[in-house]
Amino acid sequence: MALPTEDRITKTPGVCGGRSCVAGHRVRVLDIVVWHEHQGMTPDEIVSQVPSLTLTHIHAALAYYFDHMEEIREDMRAERAQAEETRRKNPSLVKSKLRQEKVESTS
Repeated sequence: MALPTEDRITKTPGVCGGRSCVAGHRVRVLDIVVWHEHQGMTPDEIVSQVPSLTLTHIHAALAYYFDHMEEIREDMRAERAQAEETRRKNPSLVKSKLRQEKVESTS
């Protein structure tokens, strides 16, 4: 008998930031959603990129997403905000160097 989606997806404090993951893996539901919904990867393509996952895992993660869309979207927003904060606190050294070279070349 197949496991219900709730048994295939886990949320464990201290693992992947407590976000929903494929049970027994450190692959977050939001990663699968991004690959599938935003990058256009098919479930087969995702399995080929992460061979430890099966099609059952991918479909369980997508089913979980459709049942918990607001939770996953909030996880995505939080991750985006954290990335922006990191970029703001740690400006690109390459951009700084290019700006400096541009200033020096116009002087």
